[in-house]
Formats: sequence, structure tokens, C-alpha cells
Amino acid sequence: MKSFKGIALLLVSNLLIFLTLSISFSILINLILPAFGIDLRGSVDARIFLWALVIGFGGAFLSLALSKFMARQSFPMRRIQQPQNSGEQLLFQTVEQLASRLGIAMPELWIYESPEPNAFATGPSRNNSMIAVSTGLLQVLRPDEWRAVLAHEMGHVYNGDMVSTTLLQGLMNTFVFWLAGMARSLLDDRPMVAFAVSLALQIFLSILALLPITWFSRRREFAADRFAAEQVGAAAMISALQRLEDYSARTQLEHDAMRDSMATSYIFGNWRGWFATHPSTADRIAALRALGGSAQGLAV
Repeated sequence: MKSFKGIALLLVSNLLIFLTLSISFSILINLILPAFGIDLRGSVDARIFLWALVIGFGGAFLSLALSKFMARQSFPMRRIQQPQNSGEQLLFQTVEQLASRLGIAMPELWIYESPEPNAFATGPSRNNSMIAVSTGLLQVLRPDEWRAVLAHEMGHVYNGDMVSTTLLQGLMNTFVFWLAGMARSLLDDRPMVAFAVSLALQIFLSILALLPITWFSRRREFAADRFAAEQVGAAAMISALQRLEDYSARTQLEHDAMRDSMATSYIFGNWRGWFATHPSTADRIAALRALGGSAQGLAV
């Protein structure tokens, strides 16, 4: 029931975002820009591009602004503010000390109910973010590996991965909407055909747009792994990745890192090839071993 609630909330929020941006675009084109002597009402190409720009970037940034709220609604969660046991104390202290060392606001720390061993970071900025870990991850990993996973997620926060991903998504969305809109404008005399062509083009281009997005996501994962190695040691991050891989092999779980649109930084996923959001575990471990194992330890 909780998952259906999260899906429904995601659909409703995206519909509201689209309606809000569409109304805003109409006001911009018909009222605001003409008041400043910029009249695009008769220019089809300019209108289409501006609409694509507003919808593409506006939707991406509104989704980012709502990301923490959406994440909290998607899972049964509880926030750790006053640790109740030694495990929670370790989690809290690790994030607190990393944030202090990096000079950023401490992210909200949450534990969510899920048997799958995962963690994610999200939020509109490095000083307004959250990190969530699943109960499954805490059961599968050892405490020193918890710290490595938290450091990995802190790497996403500190590097501004949520914002950079949003910018890339906004750019890709803009091109998708613009090209689909241009195709639709060429078939204005046949509205049904124009709609069908525009929809098909949007779907096709959206799939192609995943290529640069997922490529960038894989780069982010390597960078977050390096960050974790620098903060808590490469050995702990390697051990965490290997244990997650072993767990996945034993239970033959099919983890899909793109299943939750709110979780921008899952620890690992099983998609392979060009559309994989994460590198293979073997590649990540190899990259960590290439660092030579040197790292700055984090005392707790």
C-alpha cells in the first residue's frame, strides 16, 4: 500500500508541476515578455523553444525541490535526531563528523523500512539534504561498512551531484520537448497525426536522453567511491561493495537503481551496458584498489 501511495503521489506531483509550468509559460509569453517589448506570440519556433526550456528545466528543478518530501512519502521512515542505541549513534556520529569536517550543514539522517540493502542521498543543495539507509542494509553490512556507505552518500552531497544531475536532466528534457514540439508544429493541419508523432518522438528521444544521464551517473558513483575511500578508507568501501554483491548473488535479487525516481544515489544496481546508472561492482572495486588503499581515517 505504501508503494502505491508513493507512485500516486509522484504522478500527482508531476501533473501539478506540468500544469503550473504551462500556466506560467502562458503568462510569460502573453503578458510579461510583451510588457518588456519582447513579443514571441507570432514566432512558432521561439515559443516552442521557450516552452521546452521552461518545462524541461522547471520540471527538473521543481522535482529537486520536492525530492526530500517525496522520498519521505515513498517509504516508512524515521529520522535519527537523538540516537537510541549504539548502532544509531554510530550512524549519526559518522554523518555529523563528516559534515563538520567538510564545512557543510549536517544532512538529515533517516532509516527506512526495506529488506533490500540500499541507501540514497537527495535534496536541493549540500546544505539542505538528507541521507537514508534501509533496514536491510544495516542487517547485511558490518558497522565499519555502514560508515563507508554513509561516506559514499556524503560524497554525493558534498559534490553537489543532485544539482548537477538536475541540470543535465533539464538540458535533456529541453531538447526532447523542443524537437517533439517542432515536429508537432509541422503537422498542425493534421492534429491527431501531430499528437501521435509528437508523443512517439518524445518517448524515443527520452530513451536516447538516458544515455548521457546514465553515463554521468556512473561517473558520479566512481567519484563518490573515491570520496568514501579518502574519508574512511578504501578497504571499508571495497568490503561493503563485495558484501552487497555477495548478498545479491545469494538471494538473486534484481535491484533496479532507477526504480525510485527520488533516490538519486543508490549504492548499486544490476542494470548493465549503456543504460546502467551504476558501474559494475567489479569495476568499482578495481577503481578503489587502484587508489592504493591510502585514505584519511575518520575517528568515531
